[in-house]
Amino acid sequence: MRVVIACGGTGGHLFPGLAVAQTLKDRGHEVLLIVSEKAIDAQALKAHPDFRAEKLPSVGLPSLLSPALIRFLSRTWESMRECKQIYRRFQPDAVLGMGGFTSTAPLLAGRLAKIPTFIHESNSIPGKANKLAARFVDHVLLGFAACARFFPGRNVSVVGTPVRQDLGERLPREEALALFQLDPQRRTVLIMGGSQGAGGINQLLFKAAPLLKDANLQLIHLTGERDDRLAAANYLRENVPAYVAPFHHRMQEVYSAADLVISRAGAASLCELAHFALPSLLVPYPHAAENHQETNADIFVEAGAAEKFLEATTTPDALARRITELLADPRALAHMAASARAAAPENAAAAVADVIEKSAPTRA
Repeated sequence: MRVVIACGGTGGHLFPGLAVAQTLKDRGHEVLLIVSEKAIDAQALKAHPDFRAEKLPSVGLPSLLSPALIRFLSRTWESMRECKQIYRRFQPDAVLGMGGFTSTAPLLAGRLAKIPTFIHESNSIPGKANKLAARFVDHVLLGFAACARFFPGRNVSVVGTPVRQDLGERLPREEALALFQLDPQRRTVLIMGGSQGAGGINQLLFKAAPLLKDANLQLIHLTGERDDRLAAANYLRENVPAYVAPFHHRMQEVYSAADLVISRAGAASLCELAHFALPSLLVPYPHAAENHQETNADIFVEAGAAEKFLEATTTPDALARRITELLADPRALAHMAASARAAAPENAAAAVADVIEKSAPTRA
C-alpha cells in the first residue's frame, strides 16, 4: 500500500503519526508524511530522513466572524490544490489525518479522489478539525473510549494513541541517572510541559523550590525554550540538585531516570507515561480547546495513575507537600505506576495500521 499521513503542527499530532508511519514502513508499505511549516515538524523529521515528506501552508480555523477567515479559506484552497498534485504523483491507497488543520485539506482531497480516509483523535474531547473531518471520512480512530460519544453514527474504533518507536523501553535507572550526572540515592522528579514547554508549571516549581531543598530529591526540568536559565539559577540558589534543559530529544532517558512526573495532560504525553509506567501529578493546560486536557487528566486520575492539580488554584506549598509525601510512600508510587501501565491501550500504532490494512486496498 501507499499511505499518506497528515500529522504536522504539534508534537501531539506529529509523534503519533511518525509511530504509525514507522509501523506501516516496517510492514512493507510506502508512506508519505504531510506536515506543517512549523519548526517542530522540521526538527522532528531530521531524525527520520528515510520518510518522504511534503509541507502544507495550513492555518487554524478562526471564528466565522473573524477577518482571518478569508486567509484560512485561501490557504485551505491552496493546500487542496497542492494535495491533488501530491496524490497524482504518489497515488495513495489511504489517507490518515492525525488531527489539526494540517490534516483537513489532505483528508478532503482524499475523499474527493475516492481514496479511503481515516482520522485519529488522541484526546478525550475532539478538536475542531477532527469534528469537521469526521463528517466525511470512512473511519474514526480514538485514543480514549470516552471520546466515542462525540461521533454518533460514525465507524469508530478505540485503538489508543501511538507511541513513537524511538522511545524504546526503560533503561536501567542508574544508567539513566548517570547520563544527567544525578545521584541514584535520591528520588528523581521529572518536570515537563510537552513540545511547547509550560510556563505555568515552571512558575509553580520555581516557587516550590525553597520548600523542596530539604527533601531527599533531585529534579530533571525540561522548561521549554524560555525558562531554562532562570530555572537553573533558581535551583542553584535554593541548593536543589537539578538537570535543566529546554528540551531533551531522547525522552527514553529522562523517563527511565524518573520516579515521579509533573506534566501537562496532552494525550501523547499521557500515553508515553503509560508506556513507561510512571506515576504523575498532572497540571492540565488551562487554555486547551474545550478544556480537553483536564478531561484527559480525569481519565488517568480515575484509573489511579495520576493526581490532578489545576494551575489556577494550586499553590506552591500544596504541590511541594504532595511531591514530598508521594516520594516518601513507595507503595503509593508503585500502585500509581501499575495503574499508569494499564491506563492506555498498548500497541496502538499496530492497531491503527491493522484498521488501515483491513479497510483500504492492497497493491498486488
